[in-house]
Amino acid sequence: MTTASRPGARRAEPKPSAARAWFAKVEPAKVWAAEKLAEARDAAAKRSESGSSGSKGPKSATWRRWAKLSAKVALVGFLALALIGSVTAIVAYNRIQVPDPNAEFEVETSFVYYSNGKTELGRYQDGDQNRIKLEADEIPEMVKHAVVAAEDRTFYENSGVDVKGILRAAFSNTTEGTSGGASTITQQYVKNYYLSAERSYSRKLKEAVIALKLTRQKSKDQILTDYLNTIYFNRGAYGIEAAAKAYFAKPTKDLSLSDTAALAAILNNPAGFDPASSKFRGEEKLLGRYQYVLSGMVALGYLKQVEADKVKDALPKFPAKTVPSRLGGQRGHALTMIKAELLGLKGADGKPLFTEEKIDSGGLRITATLSPKVMKASASAAKTVKPKNRKAYVPGDPEQKNALHVATASVDVESGALLGFYGGQDYLDSQHNWAATGGHAGSTMKVFATAAAIEKGYSLKSTWAGDSPFTTYAGSEVVNEGEQAGVADGMDYGQHITMLKAMEQSVNTAYIDMTESMGGPQAGRKAIYDTAVAAGLAPAKPNPKFPGIPSTTTDFDHKTDDRIALGRANVSPINLANAYATIANGGYRHDVHVVKKVRDRAGNVLYSWNGTKNGRHAMSEDIAADVTYAMQGVVQSGSGQKAQSIGHPVAGKTGTATCGGSQHVCTSWFAGFTPQVATAVRYSRGNGEGKLDGGWMPSYFGADYPTETWAAIMAKAMEGKEAESFPEPVYVDGQDPESGHEEQLIAPPPPPEEDKECDPIAEFFGACGDDKGRDDRRKHDD
Repeated sequence: MTTASRPGARRAEPKPSAARAWFAKVEPAKVWAAEKLAEARDAAAKRSESGSSGSKGPKSATWRRWAKLSAKVALVGFLALALIGSVTAIVAYNRIQVPDPNAEFEVETSFVYYSNGKTELGRYQDGDQNRIKLEADEIPEMVKHAVVAAEDRTFYENSGVDVKGILRAAFSNTTEGTSGGASTITQQYVKNYYLSAERSYSRKLKEAVIALKLTRQKSKDQILTDYLNTIYFNRGAYGIEAAAKAYFAKPTKDLSLSDTAALAAILNNPAGFDPASSKFRGEEKLLGRYQYVLSGMVALGYLKQVEADKVKDALPKFPAKTVPSRLGGQRGHALTMIKAELLGLKGADGKPLFTEEKIDSGGLRITATLSPKVMKASASAAKTVKPKNRKAYVPGDPEQKNALHVATASVDVESGALLGFYGGQDYLDSQHNWAATGGHAGSTMKVFATAAAIEKGYSLKSTWAGDSPFTTYAGSEVVNEGEQAGVADGMDYGQHITMLKAMEQSVNTAYIDMTESMGGPQAGRKAIYDTAVAAGLAPAKPNPKFPGIPSTTTDFDHKTDDRIALGRANVSPINLANAYATIANGGYRHDVHVVKKVRDRAGNVLYSWNGTKNGRHAMSEDIAADVTYAMQGVVQSGSGQKAQSIGHPVAGKTGTATCGGSQHVCTSWFAGFTPQVATAVRYSRGNGEGKLDGGWMPSYFGADYPTETWAAIMAKAMEGKEAESFPEPVYVDGQDPESGHEEQLIAPPPPPEEDKECDPIAEFFGACGDDKGRDDRRKHDD
């Protein structure tokens, strides 16, 4: 290993005997101490002579003899003590071992990056310790030279302990009443990394012995590197790299000469020399220390005087100290999800790959799947599209009954990677991530009922009950939307309507008929449940084969929920976006995930997402094509028409759900996809079941705010991507499980009628031919 040193300096070769090495270092100090004692004795004798000038009698002769005797006794005593001290030091050297490092100085900040692997998303750290370790060759020589000039100018020559310095400090402290230290860089490193700041002779002895041993075990350059990775600079920054970023917002490699000298000066008194500290001693004192560093660099041959003169008269400009929250905005939500996923990862042996301690203090470099562009677009859309009078967080409202939660999630179709999300509000206001929280799915669940029915043998041309109300096998009534507009028992769409029309117009009665016609009500409910879980919705109970964010879906019971197709289940936007991505991907599912790769500080890959291992078919490619075609009808002719604004082919589904005995609208959705990206948007209030209708929102329909929010996100997410086409429909047609759903049952269209004035209610629901404002509604018992 190459050892950096100042010009002309050579490190002595290690001596074979530790004892002889100690004697060799102590002997000059003993001589120096004897000289100092002799000087003190002579000074005392002179004072004695001057005080008794003119007296040359027997008394003065006796005094001189007594003084000489006392000096000899003192010298002998000192030498004896020195010998005893030497022997004691040798014994201590042999008995004191280098201990294990202090745990807190072993920690290193772990960094999380966006999907590009360069832009920092956030970090994990143990408490307040922000530490970024560097290798020896990553620290510029200029930085090493400045620190040596500031803290220990004999660093490359001393043995780790400056014995003369220690005795000089002790002598000065005793005779002059001053208080000063004599720690070398090695001793400072030992104190921080191995020992403590305790003030005692025993600790000082241990420090000296360990410093001597380390000097024999490590190169000077390695000791200096370790020192620069552990020393504290204030501002929560441990080590030179964290300090460079905390003070000058740049990495160590980009520090200028003045930046470097200033940081080296701050080391002497981190709190007192930090310009942003409340204990700052003033610019004049910092400037003096700064100039001391520069002059030392010149004296040691590290720097030319002309270079020092260019910067010596003024300190560098310190950027205004900023304290960006590590968790503010969506960072806290993102870091929480990322850590949860890391803790759930297991190796081939079934053991966890990462512990919380490793994540917080292991110096990991984590690349997330999140795109800075999509994250920014999600936050912007959630904040700007919503009604201006509704807030994501309401101060003074502990239950947040009047908070509007806009939750979004975008997933990459080909990989299942979570590209972006919006958790409903700033993490500092509330740690509840609504993008990872279930809410009643409403009519967005009809997509999975469509896929299940085709799998069972029906086709897009099969027919279903379109008139309202519809009596279920259990005797309860299901109605279509329209009651709130004054249409008794909901809208009628015809005795028999195709699956395509049922999807386009989101006809509740048709989907209950569909559910009960897949081999019986129970078999139909189970088929819808299995299809939804296979595509990407989390199951009712945790199952490692079907993970999700979160890992379960509440109120998702195929055994008792006879209206499962109408979306009582509490689905998160993240899981719904991933399930729709499966359909967009030809029925091939990838688990949704937020961690792309994990490396250690040295760059070794500890984990990497394996798309091949985590992918599998959830439905056939032909069924996915037919479902996609049906969903395109929603965007082209149904309630999702505002999604067309992004200029790409879109397939999607709106949804609203009702809650409570009053059957008020509590969630409003739009979820859809292009061939590349799937996004889900949900609006909810308060605890997730607050009332959206009745005037609280200007519009509670999924066709409005949710679809507009979706379009704003996707317009940015699709920038730079080619407009790809969806596959043509296959019209998969198997054997109908039950009769009575044939296409032929649809009555031929009646002859054209003369134009007549349209009924206002029919006009509201788009039944007048050219009205495109229809949206879906659905009701169920909570």
